[in-house]
Amino acid sequence: MTISYTLEVANSRFGGFSKLLFRWKGSIYKLLYKEFIVFMVLYAALSFIYRQLLTEEQKRLYTKVAQYCNRSTDLIPMSFVLGFYVTLIVNRWWAQYTSIPLPDQLMCVISSNVHGKDERGRILRRTLIRYANLSAVLILRSVSTRVLKRFPTMDHVVEAGFMTQDECKKFESLHSDFNKYWIPCVWFTNLAAQARGDGRIRDDVALRLLMDELNLYRAKCSMLFHYDWISIPLVYTQVVTIAVYSFFAFCLIGRQFLEPLEPGQEGDLDMYVPLSTLLQFFFYTGWLKVAEQIINPFGEDDDDFETNKLIDRNLQVSLLSVDDMYQDLPPAVKDKYWNESTAQPPYTTATAAETLKPSFLGSTFDMRMCEDVEQSQLAEASPSMPRIQTPLLSRFFAAASPAISIKNFGRGSRGHPHLRRPWADGGFPSPCPNRSEDPESVSRIEEEMEDEESGASKPTIPGSHPVGTRSPEASETQREELPLIQVKAPSSENIGADWPEACEP
Repeated sequence: MTISYTLEVANSRFGGFSKLLFRWKGSIYKLLYKEFIVFMVLYAALSFIYRQLLTEEQKRLYTKVAQYCNRSTDLIPMSFVLGFYVTLIVNRWWAQYTSIPLPDQLMCVISSNVHGKDERGRILRRTLIRYANLSAVLILRSVSTRVLKRFPTMDHVVEAGFMTQDECKKFESLHSDFNKYWIPCVWFTNLAAQARGDGRIRDDVALRLLMDELNLYRAKCSMLFHYDWISIPLVYTQVVTIAVYSFFAFCLIGRQFLEPLEPGQEGDLDMYVPLSTLLQFFFYTGWLKVAEQIINPFGEDDDDFETNKLIDRNLQVSLLSVDDMYQDLPPAVKDKYWNESTAQPPYTTATAAETLKPSFLGSTFDMRMCEDVEQSQLAEASPSMPRIQTPLLSRFFAAASPAISIKNFGRGSRGHPHLRRPWADGGFPSPCPNRSEDPESVSRIEEEMEDEESGASKPTIPGSHPVGTRSPEASETQREELPLIQVKAPSSENIGADWPEACEP
């Protein structure tokens, strides 16, 4: 049976876990005491032979062997091998428990969607849920030793009421080389389709919901079968077992008390009982025993699953929900807090102190804000406000301000001539055709561009054009490619304004 101690560790207190150390059933002492006694007996026998029966020359040879064995224990990665193995098994153990089929969702769907208070409706509901429980019993007989001992043959299943004699004959007549736990699920689907045809299930949506819940139930039965079929690779289990037993085989020899080889050499402390080695054996071997116990939780160990109790519970609850509770509802009345805006259930004297604690409203609810009134004023963003950039971004986005963007708009081959196409006479259309262009602003921008070009010039090299200057042909071609920047007014507000605003009449 499953050993539960959850109530004893509900509250953390001084010495709370210490009380659990004195339990015997389900404890590590019950699992490990035989191996522990064997290890102590072998250690004591080797110690007696070394101290009483060996000659001086044999002791010197034994000392060298013991030192070699002690060094060899450092070469076995016990923590890594055991830790990964036990973690894998614990995850698999919990996944197997969550794969046990429970009929709770399915019985609610059957009770709400298979209608009829007459005998035929009652038979349909009870038969549907019985087929579901039969499928679970068949799969648990295949994986659990406890369930197989309870139902060793199909006659015992019939005697328990999970199937009738006619159903058993039909089940046995269907020949298959594989596990036949899925046959009751097929009976379930056919019976549900028949109920839909008779009008017991009123629409296809209800039938679809019923089929979906059955498929989830059947999928859990299938997962149990696959967990039983596909085990953790035997190679991994063998590696871990060999690593643990070889480690403590080396410890039997290497952790013995050794006399010094030289007459004047100081020896180790003579501990007749090797406490550290025994604790190490207790931890590592106990870790391995935990893995051995839960690698198959469908056995008869102390912490294995109570599969027989689950079968009893599932059958009783499911039949109660689809039969006795069908349309047997308590009267719908006004609740206690009908006329109250805020519902507040009462507290007992033992829990009254909890009402004094304020409710949690968020981690920033009690944060103190700045008392400066100016910092709490609302600020509206406008196009004239400067754009703030971090130093890192300003290295990559050099043309951040509107003025720089205007000056560098159409320079060289990096410009975008496709944004403004020239007319046939070589001129460019104005971006704002309804506005007159200011010649002063145009001349001012052209002067800034000429100053930048003249400042970038460098001494020339004989036989070539000066750096920063262009040949007349290149200058003429570049002049044709460069678009003219036309601005209405030289003010910074119009320059920094957005394009649609600059084009308004």
